[in-house]
Amino acid sequence: MEFERGLVSIISINYNSLNYTLQMIKSLDLSTYKNIEIVLVDNGSTDDPADALSPIDKVTYVRSDKNLGFAGGNNIGIKYSKGEYLFFVNNDTEFTPTLIQDLLNTLHSNVKVGLVSPKIIYYGTQTIQFAGYTEISNLTGRNKALGNKKEDSPDYQNLINSPYAHGAAMMTTRSVVEKCGRMPEIYFLYYEELDWCEKIRSAGYEILVNRSTYIFHKESMSVGKNSPLKTYYLTRNRLLFFRRNKRKLERMVFYLYFYLLVFPIKSITGTFKGEWQHLKSFWKGVFWHFTNSPNG
Repeated sequence: MEFERGLVSIISINYNSLNYTLQMIKSLDLSTYKNIEIVLVDNGSTDDPADALSPIDKVTYVRSDKNLGFAGGNNIGIKYSKGEYLFFVNNDTEFTPTLIQDLLNTLHSNVKVGLVSPKIIYYGTQTIQFAGYTEISNLTGRNKALGNKKEDSPDYQNLINSPYAHGAAMMTTRSVVEKCGRMPEIYFLYYEELDWCEKIRSAGYEILVNRSTYIFHKESMSVGKNSPLKTYYLTRNRLLFFRRNKRKLERMVFYLYFYLLVFPIKSITGTFKGEWQHLKSFWKGVFWHFTNSPNG
C-alpha cells in the first residue's frame, strides 16, 4: 500500500562537484513522493556554490569552510534537517520515480527496521553496483558487495537483510538517529557507515536492502589505481573498525593476519615496485594506531 507519509529530508554533500549535485536535484522532479526537503552541505569546496544552490525550491544550503569528511558533512545535514525521515544520498546519484516511497514502505514494514538501502545500479547501465553486503570477515577485515558487476535480474529483486547499508543511499528515521547517535566522524573517509550500521544493529534494529527499487550511481565501474590518500584511509580505517567494533579474540585473530601477512607483503611488494607514496601512506595508516585512541 502506498500513501504519503511524513517529511523526508534528503541529505547530500557537495564537494567540488556542482554539476553532479544539480543533476541529482533535477532527478527528483520525477519522484512520486513530494513531501521532501533537500539539505545540501558544501564540504569546503574551492568555490562556494551558494549562488547556484540557495535559490532552488525546497533546498536548505549549508556551507562548511573545511572538508569534514563523509560523516561530518552528513552530521551537519542532520542538524539542519526537519524531516521525520532522513535519506542520505551521494550527490552523484539520480533518483528513480518510486524510490522514496518504496524505501518508506520498507521502513514501515516492521518495527525492527532501522535502516534501508535500495539496490544501486551503475548509471547508464543495467549493471549492479550493490545489492547487499556480506559481513566483514574477522580474518581479513574485508567484505563484498552482493551482485557487484552483474547484470540486474530477477535474482536481485527481493527484500533481504544485510549487515550493512550502502553509504551512497540509505534511509532511516530521526528516532533511530536519536537512539543510536550520529555517524562517527573519526573515520573521515571509508568504513564510517559500516561502523554506524554496527551501532544500529547493536541497538536491536535490522538493516534491509529493498532490491525491487534502485538508484543510479555515477561512480565508474573501472577500478583505477588507488591514490595515496585512499590508501591511507582504507588502511587506517580497516584497523580502526576492528578496534572499535570487535571483541578481543576477534581483534587478535585479525591482528595476527594483518601484521604477520598483510604488512610484510605490502611492504615488500611496494618496495620492489617503487610505489613509495602508497607505501608511505600504508605505513602512516598502520602507525596512526600506535599514538591515537579509537574514539578520537
